[in-house]
Amino acid sequence: PQNLIAQSQSGTGKTAAFVLAMLSRVSAAEKHPQCLCLAPTYELALQIGHVVETIGRFCPDLRVTYAVRGNRVPRGTVLEEQLVIGTPGTVLDWCFKWKFLDIKKIKLFVLDEADIMIDTQGLACQSIRVQRALPQGCQMLLFSATFKETVRAFAIQIISNPIVIKLREDELTLANIRQFYFICQGREEKYRALCNIYGGITIGQAIIFCQTRRSAQWLAMMMNDDGHQVGVLTAELSVSQRADIIQRFRDGKEKVLIATNVCARGIDVQQVTIVVNFQLPTTSRNKPDFETYLHRIGRTGRFGKDGIAFSMVEKHSIPLIQMIEEHFQTTIKQLDPDDMDEIEKL
Repeated sequence: PQNLIAQSQSGTGKTAAFVLAMLSRVSAAEKHPQCLCLAPTYELALQIGHVVETIGRFCPDLRVTYAVRGNRVPRGTVLEEQLVIGTPGTVLDWCFKWKFLDIKKIKLFVLDEADIMIDTQGLACQSIRVQRALPQGCQMLLFSATFKETVRAFAIQIISNPIVIKLREDELTLANIRQFYFICQGREEKYRALCNIYGGITIGQAIIFCQTRRSAQWLAMMMNDDGHQVGVLTAELSVSQRADIIQRFRDGKEKVLIATNVCARGIDVQQVTIVVNFQLPTTSRNKPDFETYLHRIGRTGRFGKDGIAFSMVEKHSIPLIQMIEEHFQTTIKQLDPDDMDEIEKL
């Protein structure tokens, strides 16, 4: 088996690819963990597990467990599940503090969303500590949606003699997602534009991204008052609350999910036809956060379906749109928020 570093866009099937690799490497007869997958968030770990369970239903006696915050395992437990999916901090505890997991028996190690691991404090160091404890000869696969220099350096530090699969910069934005922006002054005008989108086009389900918890809660209140079924996903919710909200959205009980950045990944809901940036994602230097933009809009247009992404920008933020266009070599078309005819043509 060969080590691999792969860049892959949202919604192109990479989870299925590495899950098939995991399932092909495990022996159901051996009742101990053999494959370990690290993901940066609880939501993404569950999402991967969902794919494992769907594809793995044809593999009798294979079992999955989740090394995530909130999954309490009694002391002294020796894991019998062959596949472990988890977040780096909890996996470290399971290996070294509680000794639930014998890392020396792992045959295949997957690190998903490496770019997020690097951008989230502590996760990169924790991932490296896990990787260094793996046995010699363990196959290693690393995936990342973007491949900037910091990701490349991190990947090479973790994975020896890999095959590297990279996308060209011009292949990065998702061709099947049409991108538009509205110029709006203040949140009330943005909300009116949002109402016009809802009045003008047929929407399956929508994800709306806000920069702050406060603006997410304000928007949820406004939409609830107007009769929309809305779920709100923010970082301070407990693990089980977040899982419950995502499941309700996946089941179609809520048609709108309002989220802050914490949730730009790991939400894979095929019925999402539009994504709205209520605020554009920016860095601390007030430049566009290109990776977060790409991940946000990638929540629609999954697996080659068509999707639409709208961004609400204030006049002073128009240069951000131009920078995003330049970075991804794409066109983001301006729409008039009050031109219902134009919106209805989309």
